[in-house]
Amino acid sequence: MEIKRITEIAGAIKDNIARVIVGKNDTVDMLTVCLLCGGHMLLEDVPGTGKTMLIKSLAASVGCRFGRIQFTPDLLPSDITGINFFNMKTSEFEFVPGPVFTEILLADEINRATPKTQSGLLECMEERQVTIDGKTYKLEPPFMVIATQNPVETLGTFPLPEAQLDRFLMKTGMNYPSHGECVDILARFDRADPLSELKPVVSSDELKDAIASLPDIYICRELMDYIAAVCEATRRYPHVILGVSPRGALALMRASKGYAALSGRGYVTPDDIKRAAHPVLDHRILLESAARLRKNAAAAVTDDCMSGIRVPTEAVFEG
Repeated sequence: MEIKRITEIAGAIKDNIARVIVGKNDTVDMLTVCLLCGGHMLLEDVPGTGKTMLIKSLAASVGCRFGRIQFTPDLLPSDITGINFFNMKTSEFEFVPGPVFTEILLADEINRATPKTQSGLLECMEERQVTIDGKTYKLEPPFMVIATQNPVETLGTFPLPEAQLDRFLMKTGMNYPSHGECVDILARFDRADPLSELKPVVSSDELKDAIASLPDIYICRELMDYIAAVCEATRRYPHVILGVSPRGALALMRASKGYAALSGRGYVTPDDIKRAAHPVLDHRILLESAARLRKNAAAAVTDDCMSGIRVPTEAVFEG
């Protein structure tokens, strides 16, 4: 698929979401990039800011199957992945697929489930498959997990382990709307529900083609060197227990290609990497307890690491 068509698909999805969601252009861009990259996204914010509404708007904009799991402390891994049950009529075991067998999955309040249940998503998110009783079942592409969690309420919640956080391509929040945006929300939802009127603007096959074509976007070796240097710098930074892994570096490169596609370019520039840096890297940086208390501490580490490394200026970005 040509880059022009990928840009048109991204624009159509964003415009359709904008019929429901007021403002939040950066967050919508991130979600669209995540979708094009075939990645997963974690939305962290207080209740009522529109996280679930945003995810439902995305699902309604693409012709893909949509599933939702409400995570609770009593949820079991088999409630997510499915089970083998014994059919008394046939005297055979039959597999009943769980809600994870979909294309866009909303994992609502993911941190309310126990670590055992959260681990049920690890194989699904990384390998796009489910293994039950020794048999592996493939998840059909495009498979995207969009999880939500509340950063304020801690009672009855279980923080996501680093291994699971690393499987999310991006993490971001919604934040409260401005006064003008709040007025627009009230006016938009005064007499109708715009979400119920949304129709798909992109078919599942078109989306699959766009995702498959994204790796063709060119990135020069100098920018690869820049990405690697930034990720390595996070591991040497003071008070950092765990820096960005090679998987994080790959995620930054993929997201940078997504932002290039949003801009209608077939090649990555340093600005694409800078746009992708915070949502891709911040949640992969684990700080010491004392350093973690500072507001936006991980974002400050990312900023320092990026500012301390020379940005390629003489590289030929166009391939």
